[in-house]
Amino acid sequence: MHSTISFIIPLIYLLTAFEGCYSDANLPGIAQKLASGDRALSSIVFQVTGNVYPKGYYYVTVNIGDPPKPYWLDLDTGSDLTWLQCDAPCTKCLPAPHKLYKPNKNLVTCMDPLCASVQWPEPHKCESPNDQCDYEVQYADYGSSLGLLVKDWFPLQYANGTVVKPRLAFGCGYEQEVEASMDPPYTDGILGLGLGKASILRQLNELGVTKNVVAHCLSAQGDGLLFFGDEFVPSSGVIWTPMSTTKIDKHYYLGTAELYVGGKTSGVKGLPIVFDSGSTYTYFSAQAYKKLVSMITNDIKGKKIYSANEDKSLPICWKGSKPFKSVQDVKNLFTPIMLSFEKSKNVRFQMDPEAYLIISKYGNACLGILNGSEVDLESVNLIGDISFHDKLIVYDNEKQKIGWAPANCNKFPIINNDGVLDCGRYCKHDGSDPDILQAYSVA
Repeated sequence: MHSTISFIIPLIYLLTAFEGCYSDANLPGIAQKLASGDRALSSIVFQVTGNVYPKGYYYVTVNIGDPPKPYWLDLDTGSDLTWLQCDAPCTKCLPAPHKLYKPNKNLVTCMDPLCASVQWPEPHKCESPNDQCDYEVQYADYGSSLGLLVKDWFPLQYANGTVVKPRLAFGCGYEQEVEASMDPPYTDGILGLGLGKASILRQLNELGVTKNVVAHCLSAQGDGLLFFGDEFVPSSGVIWTPMSTTKIDKHYYLGTAELYVGGKTSGVKGLPIVFDSGSTYTYFSAQAYKKLVSMITNDIKGKKIYSANEDKSLPICWKGSKPFKSVQDVKNLFTPIMLSFEKSKNVRFQMDPEAYLIISKYGNACLGILNGSEVDLESVNLIGDISFHDKLIVYDNEKQKIGWAPANCNKFPIINNDGVLDCGRYCKHDGSDPDILQAYSVA
């Protein structure tokens, strides 16, 4: 279920009719506190599990239903629809860690405004007001999910321990496909955090549960943290760039950038950049990819590292005189890569070797930046999980900007055995801004 590329191509079909009813959660107390600026109730924190290699995905555990049951969902800022495999009944479901979700007269109707959102850009038509809302999503790696929209309870815990239980809409997927080269185990589904109205983040914001802000910190060593709300967003030290007003299918589009390798311009400019946590690797358009490979190849000449064509872990791998144990063994042989945003003065996104190399099971260093034209991404350049390593990435939909800063994601606050955020010396809940950049500074 984890997709190596989550860049989404929306395809929606209207299927059979099914009558259902539901009601929204009433959360006026929480909404009033957020409106008054009470940040103590503003953030919901999830522990992240996973890695880029060998798993190829990061996921969070989300409890859904009454009584609540746990599900593992890929965290995905590249798509807006959250869905999980379900017994509706299931036509084609894949091996997953938990039992299928079972809908219980909680279907979203075709007339619901969220239905138009999940069916965009196709025309939204309802033959009857009580028709169910059907969806089909296809991802750039040829994975897909077909199902219907339902609503259920999502018990969530704020950082101070307060629990809230909103009723949210998500996809109940009864027919799934994954890219042929993927192997199980799969997750239970996708946690959509993109820009559309169907996004869990957008729904929580409209219910007054939290600010429309999401951030993740993914460790190069594996695992990390995800949070909704702005309580842990640093008040300083973050590099910010506006979200582009030119939308690319409801994705987090940062505008265009110029590619630099080792401090030297590649001469490739005007690269449309999208941040996508649902993509395991980073994808450059054909021209940028070819120039990148050429410049890296020239840079490592004479450094006693050689092509490892026999290693098929990724398209390009290198070997040394003996197997590498970690990226630390090879990082000094490679140079930083940088994207300089053309409409934001002095805004640069740097990828050190740890943010574009993996060490394969054969002990070779492999390039985790791939040719996007080979997966039909055309001119879009996706920045994926590998390039987010040990960075705090903040998607601030309230202020329409995206930010990042170096961070030791292993030192982020952890959730203790009681399910409560244990900040220790790293954060505080006195209403002031916690300076997490100082607390989680890279060692």
